[in-house]
Amino acid sequence: MMPLAPDQLLLVVIITTALGLIISNRFRADLVALMVLLALALTGLVSAQDAVSGFSRSAVIVIMGLFVITRSLEDTGVVQWIANRIRMVSGGSEAVLVVIFMLVGAVLSLIMNNIAAGAVLLPAAMHVSREANVRPSKLLMPLAFGTLTGGMATYLTTANIILSDILITQGQEGLSMLSFVPAGGLIVLAGLLFMAVIGRHLLPSRESMAQALSPYGLSSKMRETYRLDERLWEVRVLPDSRLVNTALSHSNIGAELGLTVVAIWRGHHAMLAPEPIEIINANDYLLVMGREERVRHLEEWGLSVGRDNGHREHDYSVDLTEVLIPPRSAAVGKTLSDLKFRNKYGLTSVAFWREGRSYRTDVGKTPLQVGDALLMVGPINRIRKLAQERDYMLLQSSHIFQPPKPQKAIWALLITALVLISAIFNVIPLAEAVILGWVALILTDVTSMDEAYRTIEWRVIFLIAGMLPVSIAMINTGLADKLGQTLVALLSPYGALALIAGLFALTVLVTQVIGGQVAALIVGPIAVTAALQVGINPQAVAVAVSVGCSTAFLTPIAHPVNILMMGPGGYSFGDFSRVGIGMTIVTFVVLMLAMVGIWGVG
Repeated sequence: MMPLAPDQLLLVVIITTALGLIISNRFRADLVALMVLLALALTGLVSAQDAVSGFSRSAVIVIMGLFVITRSLEDTGVVQWIANRIRMVSGGSEAVLVVIFMLVGAVLSLIMNNIAAGAVLLPAAMHVSREANVRPSKLLMPLAFGTLTGGMATYLTTANIILSDILITQGQEGLSMLSFVPAGGLIVLAGLLFMAVIGRHLLPSRESMAQALSPYGLSSKMRETYRLDERLWEVRVLPDSRLVNTALSHSNIGAELGLTVVAIWRGHHAMLAPEPIEIINANDYLLVMGREERVRHLEEWGLSVGRDNGHREHDYSVDLTEVLIPPRSAAVGKTLSDLKFRNKYGLTSVAFWREGRSYRTDVGKTPLQVGDALLMVGPINRIRKLAQERDYMLLQSSHIFQPPKPQKAIWALLITALVLISAIFNVIPLAEAVILGWVALILTDVTSMDEAYRTIEWRVIFLIAGMLPVSIAMINTGLADKLGQTLVALLSPYGALALIAGLFALTVLVTQVIGGQVAALIVGPIAVTAALQVGINPQAVAVAVSVGCSTAFLTPIAHPVNILMMGPGGYSFGDFSRVGIGMTIVTFVVLMLAMVGIWGVG
């Protein structure tokens, strides 16, 4: 490659610094994007107008509108209805369940954000796994991969929209819905076949510790021995109780009353399934399972049934539930103590799981991350209250979020269908179609302007709008042209297909580290420029790069939907690469065949 000019070298420094900050998690990605925007403008690499042009680009408008349309399908219960149908029609066959959840995840991702599609199907997958006696680890990764492959077959994926915008910026025809369906549809079918025949055998046979310690799965012996429809109770050991300084095995709680101690928590430390030799201390809280009349006998032993935290419950029975921190939660980065969680919801976090490890000490003092799974205990009506909060996802089927506007489902479906028809047949430009759908949803009272503003994931909007000037700078400074020439020199001697394969591989590697949205903004200009230099159809190259941006199978951090599945599925970091390598190879092979057979690349 020829030496870089000063402005090109400066741009490389800005890009590499930004990527380093994003990878290190020192700063939020959206803040880094704004820093990049300022750096490009202040150094003169882009004009002041170009620096802020990302906020007015049609791609950003489309993404904003999709957030609103997706939420309308959730709030009216359309997606929940689909999840309920899956629970009803799915049989007990593991192979069938794998295909069903992967297929439905792919279908929903055609019209929904991948994260939203995975999130609404996750509780259904957990419920079916319990009823069919199939480990959740066998269903949740296929579900995540299904949403990713579905995103390859639709224009309505963030990276795909960005690639289309980059084409337009370089004076080329943009992409449409039909640009992605042929190749993406074949990848979906091939991915389903791979997962059903080979991939499911590579999936770990593992349940999350949270599920193993939930009332649905304390253990197979516990299910057989104890009636789990009986409620759980929280009791406090008073200082003058006869149980103080007594080993659990000598307490006679089981022998005399037929009760089971499920957990003990002492201060900030939780002991799940405590050992018989565990000594009971004053002010310990015991979580016991059994009939009410037997639990009430504990009051005669010096124990207080219920909790004294300012809430007066008519029913002192409690329940266990598993709570997940979703990607858009306002709780991310905060501790349960910061959130005053127990005072607000009347629930206690017994433990939490992160990346395959359990944590039972100082649970309330640990900053929460996306995908953390927390085991909560508390009054049933408080659990139902938490189920209505957007910042927390409950996986226990009896407390799943209830849609607030089910009577508006027909309007949400009709408006979404009209937007999709407009996009497929290019009746009006997609940005206008999405805005029209947004307005229609408000006029029909499916949502409101305030709800729409809350629905939009502003971190994503600022990330994309802030990083879009990078693409402009790469074109204006000639850096995209120079990097494109380098790729052409290295790969074009082996043919056009080799160049596309190299661009796909580069995109996949970048995506595993920084995600598909940023990968599209960095690799996109280089890829389109290289295609124009060689004379390859730039739309075909853009589709190949966009598919690479969704090929986030190798690491859990490559896409938020993978992170979402880690805790409930009990996955480790390496589980994704073991299965994801096969999915990546399948995607690559089918994409190359589509480039030849559909796009005519020789």
